[in-house]
Amino acid sequence: MAKSIKKAAVKAVKPAAIKKHNHQHDITSNLQAKFGFDKFKGRQEDAIHSLLNGQDTFVIMPTGGGKSLCYQLPAMILDGCAIVVSPLIALMKNQVDLVRGYSENDNIAHFLNSSLNKGQIKVVRDDMVSGKTKLLYVAPETLTKQENIDFLKSLKLSFFAVDEAHCISEWGHDFRPEYRRLREMMNEINIDIPVIALTATATPKVQSDIVKNLGLRNPNIFISSFNRKNLYYEIQPKVKIDQTIKSIVKFISQNKGKSGIIYTLNRKTTEELADILMANNIKAVAYHAGLDAKLRASRQDQFLNEDVQVIVATIAFGMGIDKPDIRFVIHYNVPKSIENYYQETGRAGRDGLEGKCILYYSHKDVSKLEHLMRDKPLSEREVGAQLINETLSFVEASVCRRKVLMHYFGEEWHEENCGSCDNCLHPKEKIEAKEEVVKVLKVVKALDERFNLEYAINILSGKLTPTVTMYRHEQLPVFGIGKEKDNHFWNSLIRQMLLENLIRKDIEEYGLLKFTPTGEKFLKKPTSFKIVLNNLFEDAVADDEESEGANSTAGATDTVLFEMLKDIRQKEAKKKNLPPFVIFLESSLNDMATLYPTTVAELDKCQGVSKGKAIKYGKPFVDVIAKYVEENEVVKPDDFVMKSVVNKSNNKIYIIQNVDKKIPLETIAKNKDLRLDALLEEMETIVASGTKLNLNYAIGDMLDEDEQEEIIDYFRGCETSSLDVAQEELADSDYNWEQLKIMRIKFLCEYGN
Repeated sequence: MAKSIKKAAVKAVKPAAIKKHNHQHDITSNLQAKFGFDKFKGRQEDAIHSLLNGQDTFVIMPTGGGKSLCYQLPAMILDGCAIVVSPLIALMKNQVDLVRGYSENDNIAHFLNSSLNKGQIKVVRDDMVSGKTKLLYVAPETLTKQENIDFLKSLKLSFFAVDEAHCISEWGHDFRPEYRRLREMMNEINIDIPVIALTATATPKVQSDIVKNLGLRNPNIFISSFNRKNLYYEIQPKVKIDQTIKSIVKFISQNKGKSGIIYTLNRKTTEELADILMANNIKAVAYHAGLDAKLRASRQDQFLNEDVQVIVATIAFGMGIDKPDIRFVIHYNVPKSIENYYQETGRAGRDGLEGKCILYYSHKDVSKLEHLMRDKPLSEREVGAQLINETLSFVEASVCRRKVLMHYFGEEWHEENCGSCDNCLHPKEKIEAKEEVVKVLKVVKALDERFNLEYAINILSGKLTPTVTMYRHEQLPVFGIGKEKDNHFWNSLIRQMLLENLIRKDIEEYGLLKFTPTGEKFLKKPTSFKIVLNNLFEDAVADDEESEGANSTAGATDTVLFEMLKDIRQKEAKKKNLPPFVIFLESSLNDMATLYPTTVAELDKCQGVSKGKAIKYGKPFVDVIAKYVEENEVVKPDDFVMKSVVNKSNNKIYIIQNVDKKIPLETIAKNKDLRLDALLEEMETIVASGTKLNLNYAIGDMLDEDEQEEIIDYFRGCETSSLDVAQEELADSDYNWEQLKIMRIKFLCEYGN
């Protein structure tokens, strides 16, 4: 049985293998009469014939491919009522509304779940007993109640449909333990009627799980291509948060009026991003599970009705969304699995027109995903880690994105260049890796094809782990034969070998590397094998969320100009007998070396530069920049300027008002969900822009008058704004960072404004 199941799970039925239902004319006429379509899409017709012939059927069809019709049309044709198992209440309501929209009678479709009261349940049951209802949507939990099982046993049923069938597999991206009991419950209700299982995303492993756990009997399997030709895929490194957000705002501003979704990992980020978009005249709302149901429904409707352009959401949003003209899907964080990514990007361009899918990637996001799994059972952690690893292989791939996606879902992709992903549009240089491929194949063979990718890399690099020593694999002749290359290289190479079918991952024993006939042939007679090494994302570690923004110069795009500006600042400071940081903070110089402002009016685009400060100190700086731009033929960045975040301007007003009231700094920080160091950073930016803050009440609690005078004297004569240098120079007094920072703010207030 296991062998036939495995074969069924990975081998789709050809159209010729399906015997056509007797009522061919009925099917086409019913399609037109009941749904208003004049022809079927893809494999719909074959799947419908299979179900009408009473055979168990398995449909794997991408989002937007028309899965629902595969059970909705047979339900209208066959006698009795079809039971549709669906995982989400919102999805059920959406589907019932759609079916009712095609019919004159509302009682043609119902749902039965925990959202109904006793009176509503009675209406549903009465309609079913009378035979008016052709489709009943139920949650898996509904079928666990004996009273519901007994009621359904008494009715004439046509078939069972299990929607979102990937929920049955622990390897699926939405695993639901309740789905595991479905076969047992369906047997008790009526074992003789056929079952149709449907999903939009299923790897060969998940397909196998679905067939086994649902007990599908010699099912006909229909797999549509996972290729969405109209979707463009692009991955961008998320190096600096501000730059990433600016990139997103700029992209959406350039796509004015086009609907889009931004997916994030947490609720707080959805709110913050929505606020930033609104501040930049983009109609946007946040959507997450923390909002009450009525507000969520309202925001979903706003998006569907195009009252808002963008919805910023956690994965709580999207199930059952049927908006055909979503033009872009942006992932602000790395998704948990390729299935999640594929399903979420699949919401773009469902009308067959343009759909852009952009994912921002940083290693920090990956760490967050791993952190979220820390309290889960070991088996779940192992599965989760494997899914994250697969996602990373997609993100870090240097070959065609489509090829990686298709391969993941068990579909071959033979085109070298899809013409619609970042890697194909901007191909990278390839290097010869024939000898290294041979080394990998030798290791897989030496390990008797019984170990996974990570273990093979340990053997290649000669890493002694407890497992390696337990199996005594350090004694293998191949142990350490690849130690001259790093793990990133071997990871990348093995992924590309999998794509080229030199090795494969075993479906049943997930992750074990196995030989293919192509690999055997290559080992006997090696040929050229060129690969791309992708180093783009090795730099995407430097999220600047934790960095000390005011003193950071890491973002300067022109280091030569930056040094010139520091020299000008030094000269101007000496002329005015002031420390350099009073003229402009280094973060302001950093922006000047990035944005190339050539007029005093353009200076206020730079952080910490007010109009007054630009007029007071700016002319020598813009003169130097203008001359530099002309002499070096610098192309200035575009004029797109992202408006400051609404909540940051609120912070500014809040900080000024509370300092005026002499509220303790710890209280101000706590009320704005800030650390004290972050609050002081914001205060310094406020003061550097020309606003005075009287912090004497707080300083008095931190330092006595002699200490204050010592620090002020130091700042009068210092030539650098670095607080690290200040701590070294004043080491005898042992001042901490907060004390020096607040005194620098006081100094700026008194001498810089």
